[in-house]
Amino acid sequence: MSRFGGKPPMGRDRVRLSTTEKQAAVAAAKDQKPEFDNDKLLNLLRSAKSELQGMRLIHMHLSLLRDKDPSSQMIVRTIIQELASKASYLQSFNISNGDVIILYKGLKLTGVTDVCQKVEQIFLAKTTLTGANPYKEFSLYSIMELALNFINVIRFIEELQANETGDHSNETKPPITLEEMAKLERSMQMFDLSPFLFNQAIANIGRNAEEDMAYFELYISIKLLQERLCPDYDITANKWLFNYFTANLDQSVLRALNHGLSFMRGRRIGININLSTVISTGFVKFDERLPLDFRGQVVLEISKGDLIENLSLFNEVVEFAQDRRYQIAVDGLNPFWVTNFDLEYLNADYAKIFWSNDMLEMDPTFEKYFMERIQEQDRCKFILARCDSVSSLVYANKVGITMVQGRAVDNILRKGVSVREAIAHAKVA
Repeated sequence: MSRFGGKPPMGRDRVRLSTTEKQAAVAAAKDQKPEFDNDKLLNLLRSAKSELQGMRLIHMHLSLLRDKDPSSQMIVRTIIQELASKASYLQSFNISNGDVIILYKGLKLTGVTDVCQKVEQIFLAKTTLTGANPYKEFSLYSIMELALNFINVIRFIEELQANETGDHSNETKPPITLEEMAKLERSMQMFDLSPFLFNQAIANIGRNAEEDMAYFELYISIKLLQERLCPDYDITANKWLFNYFTANLDQSVLRALNHGLSFMRGRRIGININLSTVISTGFVKFDERLPLDFRGQVVLEISKGDLIENLSLFNEVVEFAQDRRYQIAVDGLNPFWVTNFDLEYLNADYAKIFWSNDMLEMDPTFEKYFMERIQEQDRCKFILARCDSVSSLVYANKVGITMVQGRAVDNILRKGVSVREAIAHAKVA
């Protein structure tokens, strides 16, 4: 079913054009209104709603590129042809805002990720992103299970159709420069980070849990830090500079924690951290100074993106963590990644899934598979994070996720109520 058969139509003769004719054809093509595939994609999705199982989607967010290239959609579709010969189905669609969406079946996730990373490297070597994509990731591409995101894609296309303006550029702050990053780095070395250091509870809701709290995640509010130290620039716009910034931020957090963890006595803690930071001298010093009563009580939270890009380094970190009695949490997952990652093989102790209201509209067949994957993981424990409503907590309980985190959890705990009791009451009500 691939559109890319690789062969010309049978019986068609080659036609040679003169230079003048070629120039006229190019000029005429430029004058024509570009053809987009919004309607074609909408019609396909609506007609194939019952046949979504196994279908996956790649969304290339070309509209987020700061410097637009008129040929970007063609470049992407050309590179994606690498996958076409291996897929049981592959079709790509040029979207009117400049994005490209690809539907496919029968491809290994690793191969798809490699090609997407190749596309990202080509474009981000020349320009930067204007901000996060619609899925709140600072990435040029997203790979998703279509059954889970069917409603999202439909709404995305329909909103484009309804609000077509011809100008989809985002009004954002300019991306931070190397010079400004150097200033920010110097400021952070002298700045007291304690006002920006927060902790948020991960609550146990499983029936057999011995404690109400699994651990407390320590984190720095990057938004507040940016407003205080770098208000005129967007720290997140440049992926590589943002990674560099978070690596420096890790070191600042470790230095702050080295001065004392007395405020977290009696609690297990989690630290957001880059893989590269764990093998740095700064972390070695933190490890050496870690109080004995915290040994075995610290969870290292590693982002999904960091893991995918540095898998061999992740394996090294896991060995180090096991030797020094740290636990590992893989952060930033969604149901698609849960069904494609072998978390037991990765030796992860925790897997953190970000809540989305779209999970309530998940395809029943895919949801059943998602729940089975959760139950299959004997050692890895699941956390549903970013829970902003009671319905998200009830959903976690329904699918067998035994830990929750987010504003809804914070609100319940402030009232002095057990999260388990709040969920039980909500289910009865």
